[in-house]
Amino acid sequence: MRGDFEDVEIALAEVTGVWESEGASGAVAVDGGELRGYLLGAPKGAVWGPNVWVESAGVAALEAETVRDLYAAAAARWVDEGRTAHYVLVPNDAALVDAWFRLGFGAQHAHGIRDLPEPAKPRTELVIRRAERKDIPVLAELDLALPQHQGLSPVFSAGVVPTVQEAVADWQQSIDDPEFATFVAEDNGQVIGSAIGCSLEKSSTHQGLARPDNAGFLGFAAVLPAARGRGAGRALGETVLQWCREAGYDSVVTDWRVTNLLSSRTWPRLGFEQSFLRMHRLIGY
Repeated sequence: MRGDFEDVEIALAEVTGVWESEGASGAVAVDGGELRGYLLGAPKGAVWGPNVWVESAGVAALEAETVRDLYAAAAARWVDEGRTAHYVLVPNDAALVDAWFRLGFGAQHAHGIRDLPEPAKPRTELVIRRAERKDIPVLAELDLALPQHQGLSPVFSAGVVPTVQEAVADWQQSIDDPEFATFVAEDNGQVIGSAIGCSLEKSSTHQGLARPDNAGFLGFAAVLPAARGRGAGRALGETVLQWCREAGYDSVVTDWRVTNLLSSRTWPRLGFEQSFLRMHRLIGY
């Protein structure tokens, strides 16, 4: 977590940004004239359903239990407005996670962070190298592999899967972008996986309190279904970690769906420790 949020002016700017988000609303907790906590949420795109999101700067309370009262007050309006899909980004604090759990929220998505490793080569017999233009067809195929996998059980993600043609066109424009480091894993001369490293500032998911200073980002990794189990994902992850070290970052961040059995096991084994947890509740009738 960023230490500069101990600066009142910086924290104020972050909370003000949440307050000024389109459609924002929420609640405050006051006891004897003293503010004890606040909660602010705002809707995102329709892909998330009739939603409200509480981002990292959207909630704070002196006691974890107060969060439950804040949500009770704010959620009444959200549901009256027909916004029944609720998301909240929670720091990795056991009391806070438990408070949201007892409000009917479950874990959906994890943010992870780790220090930079010592210099080392990936422990693999696979060939790991930088991607080239000749790799574009399989890179496009891998772009589809991740959302396709996440559409299956037990993730059941409703994310949009691009067409191969769209993915190819995107790679033809972006493969030479120096701000992104794309690596591929080869087995017997065939590309079976890819991963991308970049600055965390390129991520729209990690914002505000959830964005450490000077951090690298393991932004994407996928392995073709028929090639899984050969260690390509771990080798690609280790390669991105080394790239982040050489690029001068202080730490590395990634994220994963907790119901993705592959990534939710691979990234913690690679040393990533959970920093935030996106929790989700769908109001039913």
